[in-house]
Amino acid sequence: MTSPAATAILAARRARLNLAPLGTHAPHDAAGGYAVQREVAQAMGAIPPAGFKIGATTKQMQAYLGLAGPAAGFVPASGLHTTPAQVRFADFVAPGVECEVGLRLGADLPPGPCTQDQARDAVAEVFAAIEIVEKRYDDLAALGTPTLIADQVFHAAGVLGVPAVNWRDLDLGATRGRMHVGGALRGEGVGADLLGHPFAALAWLAASPAAAVFGGLRAGQVVFLGSVTPPIWIAGPTEVEVEFDTLGRVSLHFV
Repeated sequence: MTSPAATAILAARRARLNLAPLGTHAPHDAAGGYAVQREVAQAMGAIPPAGFKIGATTKQMQAYLGLAGPAAGFVPASGLHTTPAQVRFADFVAPGVECEVGLRLGADLPPGPCTQDQARDAVAEVFAAIEIVEKRYDDLAALGTPTLIADQVFHAAGVLGVPAVNWRDLDLGATRGRMHVGGALRGEGVGADLLGHPFAALAWLAASPAAAVFGGLRAGQVVFLGSVTPPIWIAGPTEVEVEFDTLGRVSLHFV
C-alpha cells in the first residue's frame, strides 16, 4: 500500500502542480525520504531504476537545501533521451537545466562503502549530459529536506551524450564543461567540482542511503553525477547545449 506521502507526490506529478508541504505525512528524516522515494519508484514501474542523479555536490547547494551532504534520486527510463533531444516545454513544471558529467555502469556496485578506484572500475561509459530539473515547490524551507529527497531532488528527465572515446586516459577532474542556453554562455565548471572528482561522486552514491534502499547500483544503469554549474531556470522554448572539452557535446531543444 502506497503511503500518503508517496500518493501526494504522485498526484502532484500527474497534475503538473507544485508539491505542497506534506504536514503530518512528511518523512521525518533523510532515511524516511529515501523510503518514500522508493515507493514513488515502485508506483512508476521504475524498480530497478534506469539510473540515478546526484544533487547538491557543492557546499553552496547543500547549505541552500539544508543538507549535510549530497542527495540522490532515482531516474526512470521514461525520462531518458539521447542527444540531440527534443521535449515539450509545457510538459514540465518550471524547468531548469544542469551541466552534467554522466556515465553508464558496466558492473554492479553493491550498497556499502566504496572507494574511488572501485567506482571507476565499475564504469563502462562516460559522456556529457544534461539533467532537466523542476522547481516544483513554492517554499522549499516549508517543504523540508526529507520531502525533497522523497521527490527525487528536483529530477525530471535527462539527455545522454555520445560516450567519450578512451575516457580512461582522460583527466576527468580537469575536464571543463560549459552550458549555453539560447545561444548565450550561462555557466561553466570542471569535473573536480563534483566532490573532488566525478568518480568520488559515484563512490558516494554507491555508499549512500539511496543505493541501499534500491539494492545497490547495477550494470547498465546511468548516473548523472552532478552539475558543474548552478541550475539555469528557463522561461520558455529554447535551445540548450552542454559541451565538455574532453567528453563532447549534448543538445536539447525545448519546443
